[in-house]
Amino acid sequence: MTNKVSLFLDSGAYSAWSKNIEINLQEYIEFIKKHKKYIDVYASLDVIGDPEKTYENHLEMERQGLKPLICFHKNEDYKWLKLYLEKYEYLALGGIAGGDNYRIVQKHLDKCWDIICNTKDGIPKHKIHGFGLTSLKLLLRYPWYSVDSTSWVMTSRFGSVYVPKIVKDGKCIYDKDNWKVCVSDRSPSIKEAGKHITSFSPPERKIIKQYFKGKGYKLGKSRFFGRPKDYELQENEKFVSKADKNGIREVEKIIEVGLCNDYKLRDEMNIIYFLDLEKSIPEWPWPYKKKSMKGFGM
Repeated sequence: MTNKVSLFLDSGAYSAWSKNIEINLQEYIEFIKKHKKYIDVYASLDVIGDPEKTYENHLEMERQGLKPLICFHKNEDYKWLKLYLEKYEYLALGGIAGGDNYRIVQKHLDKCWDIICNTKDGIPKHKIHGFGLTSLKLLLRYPWYSVDSTSWVMTSRFGSVYVPKIVKDGKCIYDKDNWKVCVSDRSPSIKEAGKHITSFSPPERKIIKQYFKGKGYKLGKSRFFGRPKDYELQENEKFVSKADKNGIREVEKIIEVGLCNDYKLRDEMNIIYFLDLEKSIPEWPWPYKKKSMKGFGM
């Protein structure tokens, strides 16, 4: 690696919890120590639903010379958040990714930030990381120091890219709901209005394509057809399905490489979107001002 990159290491505790598997704390510690020169921030090995064990793991990591980022989870007693705020300048909020009703998550986060920003000016004195933060409204509602989400890559894998709200003069507006535009012709969303690019109105498609062009990308073009499973692929062809009961597989022939047929290009587009979104947010720290929940939905 010739270029310095900034890496944030998650413990994988949430994935382990959802799959009912256990992560060995000592192995995690040894992994961090082995690769520490590449890692700027690393999370504690938290135990979902057990703040006492989470804190115990955190203290053990500290005892072994590490400085991990501790996480306060939704549904835990707020005394733990207050404790972490007393001891650490940088901590995380977790348990806010998907699943629960938006208003429930917002109510919880409002309470967290009331505690975090318990000052007259509302300026946070602590750096707060948001784990799995995918909601644009929640991202812009609070003065986060950092956040993470896999939505950019998951959205890409399902054939879509993020497009910001664009006004008539071509200016991109990032504090309004974005479009998640499906560009792959293999997606089931192709038949759903307002999801696949072909289902947008002609003026909307023009705006979307101009946005792609402005970022240096093309939509691309593919052709699809069926061939026997023993068919020998030609140049710019690939199988995109398993054989059906008649032994026929669908083949995609790439006419022009672009967003519709290259997930790596979609990855790049989504990264660009989030980088531009980041630039549009006020420089940290900025004041937290509690707002009414009226008008906020899913």
